[in-house]
Amino acid sequence: MAEANNKKTEDQATRIRWDDSNMRSTYANVCNVASTREEVTLLFGTNQSWHTGQKELTVGLSDRIILNPYAAKRLSILLNNVVGEYESRFGEIGLDGEKK
Repeated sequence: MAEANNKKTEDQATRIRWDDSNMRSTYANVCNVASTREEVTLLFGTNQSWHTGQKELTVGLSDRIILNPYAAKRLSILLNNVVGEYESRFGEIGLDGEKK
């Protein structure tokens, strides 16, 4: 009986098909986040100025992703897991200005 119940659950599971036919890839080395009560906005871009001592940098924004807070929280959990796995394999990632 337990096998029949497991089979029924597996058959009823929602399958996700990832359609990447319209997907594009963009490189970003800068990300900024803004939010309101209803949405979280991620801005991605590229800083191509690497001269030290500049008083102003121009970041070319390329993509804006707008999420509801629930999707943003799921993304946060996924990113924390991925970074944790990366650091367990390759060592801790140090960010500029962080003291270790």
